[in-house]
Amino acid sequence: MNPLYSELQWLPRAPLEFSSRLKALTNSTGPLGRELQALALSALDLNQLTKLAKAIDKARAEGKSLDSLTPFKLAVLSNSTIDMILPALVASAARYGIVLEVIQPSYDQVAQEALTPDSKVNSSKPDAVLFALDHRALPLKLSLGDAETAFATVQVAIGYLQALRDGIKANSNAVCIFQSFAPPVETLFGSFDRVLPGTTKDLINKINHELTDFILGSGDVLLDVAGLAEIVGTCDWHDPQLWNMAKFAFSDQLIPLYADHVARTIAAIRGKSRKALILDLDNTIWGGVIGDDGLDGIQIAQGDARGEAHLAMQRLALDLRARGIVLAVCSKNSDEVARKPFEQHPEMLLKLDHIAVFQANWSDKATNIQAIAEELSLGLDAMVFLDDNPAERGLVRKLLPQVAVPELPEEPSYYARTLAAAGYFESVAFASEDLKRAGFYQENAKRAVLQKQVGGVDAYLASLDMTITFQPFDAIGRARIMQLINKSNQYNLTTRRYTDPEVAAAEDDPAVFTLQVRLADIFGDNGMISVVICRLNGAGAWEIDTWLMSCRVLGRKVEHMVLREILEHARAAGIKKLVGIYRPTDRNKLVIDHYAKLGFSKIEEETSGLTRWELLLEGAAPESAPMKVISSLIASDLERSI
Repeated sequence: MNPLYSELQWLPRAPLEFSSRLKALTNSTGPLGRELQALALSALDLNQLTKLAKAIDKARAEGKSLDSLTPFKLAVLSNSTIDMILPALVASAARYGIVLEVIQPSYDQVAQEALTPDSKVNSSKPDAVLFALDHRALPLKLSLGDAETAFATVQVAIGYLQALRDGIKANSNAVCIFQSFAPPVETLFGSFDRVLPGTTKDLINKINHELTDFILGSGDVLLDVAGLAEIVGTCDWHDPQLWNMAKFAFSDQLIPLYADHVARTIAAIRGKSRKALILDLDNTIWGGVIGDDGLDGIQIAQGDARGEAHLAMQRLALDLRARGIVLAVCSKNSDEVARKPFEQHPEMLLKLDHIAVFQANWSDKATNIQAIAEELSLGLDAMVFLDDNPAERGLVRKLLPQVAVPELPEEPSYYARTLAAAGYFESVAFASEDLKRAGFYQENAKRAVLQKQVGGVDAYLASLDMTITFQPFDAIGRARIMQLINKSNQYNLTTRRYTDPEVAAAEDDPAVFTLQVRLADIFGDNGMISVVICRLNGAGAWEIDTWLMSCRVLGRKVEHMVLREILEHARAAGIKKLVGIYRPTDRNKLVIDHYAKLGFSKIEEETSGLTRWELLLEGAAPESAPMKVISSLIASDLERSI
């Protein structure tokens, strides 16, 4: 087996004192979330994953604090034996900041559990249901050379999967995670199996294609097991002896890899994917040391094996930027020397225009990474740092444990593959604004520079020439609305999560007021930056169910403008009072004073830290900001300047 994948080689090796550290944790009385996650951040074997999962379950059963981990309830339905897999899922989820509760019904009760309203799965109201099915769960019938019968077979299989999804949606409304199907190794005709209609390979390929079609845009999620099996090799994935003996759908040696892929998918659902890639320069994106070797001595040329290896890393970085990942540079170099290859070397694929923040100096890299995060208005847990130097990697891991730092092999040809294998940028959906995200953050860094140049906050805000646009929820914006609701953690008052059908229902509910907010300025369009949901409660007030905002626009008084918009429509609807809720989490302390700063009065505080606030509309007059307002919620399509 390829050790990069089977041993999760992008992760540092497990510490020698793993067992003793775990034992000490189980005897601790303090909060355990961060310590458990720290242990999970190593490449653990199946035995270590199982021990870690037991420690997590024990801590949860004893009521110990796991506050830094995000709760997630996952039901797993399978036609195979999964008992050995479930502990690995729990431990691997901790690696991504998730404390996972797994619901496991009886063996091979997939349809019964999905379709019965009061089944164990539906009664548990999971956040998601993983359909961990392999090809043996499908009603497949060979029809060699018969395209019509093959088509009917595919439709029956897809109809079965759709029925499972419909049952879950009707009875628990959980997100459904469907696995694609890894075809068996054995063929009837050799290569011709892929050509001839009705072979097993042909049927499974077509089912996988149809499966992606019915998932796309549905709010449900694909776990590409077929792709994973192709990467490691289907002959290594499928172990016929294990199936015959214990009904294991894949090799037990690959359980850590599978569990990591499930965990990163759950993390993506919860908005925990990384957003920025920070690049070292010397011997990372080019071969050699620019300060010593000079512009003509570094290796990045076509036709040179080492140069092409580093170009492959640059190409991957550019492709990631194209899908919305922000690029930054962190290098121990003089700034002028570090910029030369970007400006002057003809073989460089990366240019200065691709880099949002360029930090080249002689400070330690942890300090520079913190500066990059601040300039981008992103948390450290959004960062991935790529560096060929193990000493630098170790320093950043020690001082900034929130930053993901992949291990890199000695051979640079495998840098790009290792970064891709780590799955830091896992995504479960795609919106058109994703293509612009890297540009948004790059423009934000320019705004930070402008702010330092312009005297005073008011003068700075005026210089931005901002336009804010308000619209109700609609189908066009729904994909981005879903992303913001399920990924925003810091500037999020309640961190409530919603499925696609729930967001669609809010669009059409007359008792629900919704806002999607966009912001543009002289540097460009920031895209959708805020989402609000207000619900009419029994007392005739609007309760602010959801209020979140992108941290990219902090300090621009956007929240004041959003409140002005809410108040205007509340008054038009005859509402006399707004009720706001702050539900504290480990990551949203940023907004603990949100309502106080906006003039709300605190009316209740629970022992959990949850607070309730109210604002009487009569006399309420929030601050304004120097920006043009466009609101499509007003019948006259009002455009006004404040």
